[in-house]
Amino acid sequence: MDLIRILFVDDERNVLRALERLFLEENYEIFSAASGQEGLTILEQSGPFQLIISDYRMPLMNGVEFLSEVCRRWPETERIILSGYADAAAIVAAINEGQIYKFIAKPWNDNDLLRTIREVLDRYELRANNRRLLGQLSDANSELKKINDNLNKTVDERFKVAMWQNRALHSFQTVLDVLPIGFIGADSYGMIVQCNVLGAEILGIDQEKLIGNDLSSALPLQLVQTITQLAGNSCGECITTFPAGRYHTYITRISGDDQDAIVVSFLRES
Repeated sequence: MDLIRILFVDDERNVLRALERLFLEENYEIFSAASGQEGLTILEQSGPFQLIISDYRMPLMNGVEFLSEVCRRWPETERIILSGYADAAAIVAAINEGQIYKFIAKPWNDNDLLRTIREVLDRYELRANNRRLLGQLSDANSELKKINDNLNKTVDERFKVAMWQNRALHSFQTVLDVLPIGFIGADSYGMIVQCNVLGAEILGIDQEKLIGNDLSSALPLQLVQTITQLAGNSCGECITTFPAGRYHTYITRISGDDQDAIVVSFLRES
């Protein structure tokens, strides 16, 4: 806790001196005011304070009126009323309204007063920590919301890109399927990742079943051997006989930093 600052408000100077003497050995910064208006001025000029202890019976502005104004303007400050037994009913009513934390009767017991003040200051520190934690939680929630919003935006953008890519692939497949040339595409490991309708018909394998197969299981041995002899960026060609007829077969191996693929195309022999 920072240096504890306490304000005493009482129109009797001897009461203020007695309170000041009581706290001489305590590590508190003590301020005194002789009226509610003077107390408000001190709060405006030197506040905030952790605790205010005010007398009830004072001219012009009584203690409850003063502390109600304090509550309105400095709600975090703890508030205690000092007063005689004759004022007990009025003080209890003020406490019940939530404006004042505690009522201490005059004359007070020094040890009881010190113990009560320590309890009140512990309460102040607990409430301050709660406010601090709530503020940190609010900041964390705000940051989490920003992250979530950015994530949603990123997901939306990636979804749009994926949808665009899917449409592009669909359009590309449509173009491949209308070509008069059979086409098969494979990755660097020889797994078939793309083919058109004519390519599947030439090989005599269903188009959907062809995707994911290895070239060596779908192509004649002659073509597989030709493919294995190609290295880097190179091409090869041969005449291949399939059940559907004889075809000029063109093989291209593409090798680069961002792509590595094998393309096989079939053109029916005239």
